[in-house]
Amino acid sequence: MDNFEFHNQTKILFGKGQVSSLKNELPAYGNRVLLVYGGGSIKKSGLYDKVIRELKEIDSTVIELAGVEPNPRLTTVNKGINLIRENQLDFILAVGGGSVIDSAKAIAAGVPYDGDVWDIITSKAKAPSNSVPIGTVLTIAGTGSEMNGNSVITDWDTNTKAFFNSNHVLPRFSILDPELTFSVPRDQTVYGSVDIMAHVFEQYFHASSNAPLQERIGEAILSTVIETAPKLVNDLNNYEYREVMLLNGTLALNGLTGMGVNPDWATHLIEHAVSAVHDIPHGGGIAIIAPHWMEHVASVRPEKVAQLGVRVFGLDRAGKTDAELAAETIQSLREFWKSIGAPTKLSDYGIDDKEIELMTERAMLAEQIGNYVPLTKEDVRKILRNSL
Repeated sequence: MDNFEFHNQTKILFGKGQVSSLKNELPAYGNRVLLVYGGGSIKKSGLYDKVIRELKEIDSTVIELAGVEPNPRLTTVNKGINLIRENQLDFILAVGGGSVIDSAKAIAAGVPYDGDVWDIITSKAKAPSNSVPIGTVLTIAGTGSEMNGNSVITDWDTNTKAFFNSNHVLPRFSILDPELTFSVPRDQTVYGSVDIMAHVFEQYFHASSNAPLQERIGEAILSTVIETAPKLVNDLNNYEYREVMLLNGTLALNGLTGMGVNPDWATHLIEHAVSAVHDIPHGGGIAIIAPHWMEHVASVRPEKVAQLGVRVFGLDRAGKTDAELAAETIQSLREFWKSIGAPTKLSDYGIDDKEIELMTERAMLAEQIGNYVPLTKEDVRKILRNSL
């Protein structure tokens, strides 16, 4: 495996009623808080009132940034940066899912930066070491943003989606109460399940060698999602299913399965390009694109796809080539995602071939993307066309 450094400072507070931990965790960072949340679901569920009650108990000053978009936008990030600067706030509390947390990270990095925060988001500049500290109250399983330094932001003016990673924006603490995910509707629960699996795939299909433990950890997460997701989507208020999926989401992208490997991430880059142009749900786009990406790489390197099929989908290796097993694996993945209600083609979202070239251009951050099997522009174009 490759040389690596692993650092994760995030304290996880997991289980029922952990919102009450806010009054113990937050005072260490100051009592002037930017409260960031999305479209109002936390008010409907009563979570907003619980959070405000906790903050009042420790006499916090609270400024709110509501309305964070599902594909969070640069304009919202800049609004948050201005609110912190104008009100001299100490801390960001993100209450919601990955989009809310991603916005909080970009805001945190942008406040002390003397320049355009887009420089940081596009990795032209690094997040400052004095980025504003963050805490999260998670309401959906899927992105893993609660325990990593990743942030994905869209500049809607240019239809460009970009991302950065920094240990300086790792949440200081994250509250994970499975009951807070009960309000997540079926389609978003499906998208979260897909995203968890895709995060494992991006690290499982790596360009390194001798990483059996990382791969086995990833396989365990995948197997647990496959076992749990079908039951969860038909029983959305089941606490046991929700807690299993919540932990799956966190472990899939907290650095554990990516230690010492050179991950791929081409599927995410392609989906980011699609959702930057068409504003579709990220997990829905991933469900469509990932099998076509896997077909492409299996035509070059089928052995890891075959391994996935045997170890995770229980395929019988006897008498089959790696290429044959890889084809069965991809079909098994498609059937599984379809069985839980994931979309299967971009036309499900009304997307046709009119903007294939634009999406291809947006995906190509370099002459080639991905590491397991590097993709050229023509490869990406083909994957997008096959996904229609």
